[in-house]
Amino acid sequence: MSAPFRFPRFFVTSPSPCPYLPGKQERKVFTELNGVHATELNDALGRIGFRRSQGVAYRPSCAGCVACVSVRVVAPDFQPNATQRKLLRRHADIEVTPCRPWATDEQYQLLRRYLAARHPGGGMVGMDEEDFADMVERSPVNSTLFEYREPAAHGRRGKLIGACLTDRQADGLSMIYSFFDAEAADRPGLGNFIIMDHIAHAREAGLPYVYLGYWIRGSSRMAYKVRYRPIEVLGPAGWRLMTDRELEPVEEKVPALA
Repeated sequence: MSAPFRFPRFFVTSPSPCPYLPGKQERKVFTELNGVHATELNDALGRIGFRRSQGVAYRPSCAGCVACVSVRVVAPDFQPNATQRKLLRRHADIEVTPCRPWATDEQYQLLRRYLAARHPGGGMVGMDEEDFADMVERSPVNSTLFEYREPAAHGRRGKLIGACLTDRQADGLSMIYSFFDAEAADRPGLGNFIIMDHIAHAREAGLPYVYLGYWIRGSSRMAYKVRYRPIEVLGPAGWRLMTDRELEPVEEKVPALA
């Protein structure tokens, strides 16, 4: 008889400055993913808003703030709008290859260029090759690294222009981290293309969802995550479809004059 599944132990990080909302403090609750039940635990936690980072599953647990909201695209019902259809046609020649999660120097150099262009002051800028290898390879669950390349020419494989580390969960694909050539003038919208490619992969695999992590209403850095409709948000009562009203700009309150 096998040993019963043991309830995981959870821990809380110390508060630190929030990278998204000025003046706020960030705190996370997390647990380790290891052993024979790591995949089962990751699936269960993913359904209640946790994300994976290497061998850890975490979610925000900030005092007095619930701005971070988990979102997932309903893959079977997704219909690209006119702009998205144009983007898909423009990048139809990109070669997509699912690879085992093994870090390469080519991927690392692309990540460095991406961080310098998009997140020059972010916490990942100091990531070295060993850190990158840990991010890609230290996965206790079913993970894939999708590579996006220019078309092959003259018998040589094309230039790497995008990549995404992705977990396959029981009910969908979870996009752990994506990066791409953010300065390629002839390849606009690569990040959006990678998300739509994952939606297509989920549909082909018969999976209902693509998990995009956390969204914050009013944050320009997070706006791209809700361009793929229908999309669900996780609230106190569980997952529900996001309404158009929730996408309206946040009105800033002007203090009254004394």
